[in-house]
Amino acid sequence: MDLFSKCKNEALDNVRAVGLYPYFHELQSKQDTEVIMGGKRTIMIGSNNYLGLTSHPDVIKAGVEALKKYGSGCSGSRFLNGTLDQHVMLEKELAEFLKKEEVLTFSTGFQSNLGIISSIAGRNDVILCDKENHASIYDACRLSFAKLLRYEHSDMKDLERQLKTIGEDKGILIVTDGVFSMGGDICNLPGIVKLAKKYGARTMVDDAHGLGVLGKHGRGTAEYFGLEDEVDIYMGTFSKSLASLGGYMAAKKEVVDHVKHTSRPFIFSASITPASVACARAALKILANEPERVKALLDISAYMREGLKKAGIKIIDSITPIIPIYTYEIERTFLACKMLFEKGIYVNPAIPPATPEGQCLIRTSYTATHTKAQMDEAIIKIKEVMDQLGAMENQQWK
Repeated sequence: MDLFSKCKNEALDNVRAVGLYPYFHELQSKQDTEVIMGGKRTIMIGSNNYLGLTSHPDVIKAGVEALKKYGSGCSGSRFLNGTLDQHVMLEKELAEFLKKEEVLTFSTGFQSNLGIISSIAGRNDVILCDKENHASIYDACRLSFAKLLRYEHSDMKDLERQLKTIGEDKGILIVTDGVFSMGGDICNLPGIVKLAKKYGARTMVDDAHGLGVLGKHGRGTAEYFGLEDEVDIYMGTFSKSLASLGGYMAAKKEVVDHVKHTSRPFIFSASITPASVACARAALKILANEPERVKALLDISAYMREGLKKAGIKIIDSITPIIPIYTYEIERTFLACKMLFEKGIYVNPAIPPATPEGQCLIRTSYTATHTKAQMDEAIIKIKEVMDQLGAMENQQWK
């Protein structure tokens, strides 16, 4: 059999042929609440720029100055020649902000999960993973060679049922998204922490979508629940609220030191570029000094949720800036995204494996700097598209 036979994808070819391919739209502007995409003004409700800092002048200035001082890259791994004073300062500042002993940074968020989990867990260990966790967590579990047990989404009874099956000679890690990236719901962290204590497990929270979103100061899911001292490992990214690129872990010093010296994805990867580090530091400073941005984000998200409900759009109850609109079938999802894009609204299609079969959705997400006028315009156009889809389907059955 030809190795490349799998590369021919008829389904993908068909989607392209009928003009419904929804990926790789080109931006001709900065990432902001409104962008130029495909040469036209587009309201952006499909990015993870939660605090609106990608276009903040202080963040941009910091990146430009770092580029001038340090050059374009580090040309090596952190383990060898690639550690800048900027990396160390970012780690210290983030550890202080998160109230953890130490932080270690990685070149991407995806790589952070690969590097942390594959270093912490091994063949004699068991990882319990929420079924709706991010893909990077699943890949990390495979890389670790630990036994993987998946529990039903946010189901504490199922989590405990599986914990009971694990022998006392096994190390146990419970890992969960803090805010789930597709549904926008928040994990049951109090329940997880309680079970972890009962069964001698360690806990890890992927707070990629929690940092800058939850908690009075934006420290994330653990702060939101008042459980900052109860979570063993935080993982997060700089590509969302902190308007840059890269990722991190925050934990006790000995845990971070272990990962620093044993994690292959960390040791054998080039370090974060100087400009990216500087942008993350500047964004973190803004977050620390302006916690009102977190409130503004939740307020605009609540405004959008209420508007969608009044328009008769079915959504999941939550408080986060991720608001999914269920479209169920792949073709319907792609058509809805195309129709919205033509109306000047950018959203993200989410289909399997990002969602369960038959649970496709439009993933919308919001920014602290969105205006109510932009939200009102988006609501009207979402309503128009969903009504048009409904009318088309009704016509099909006649």
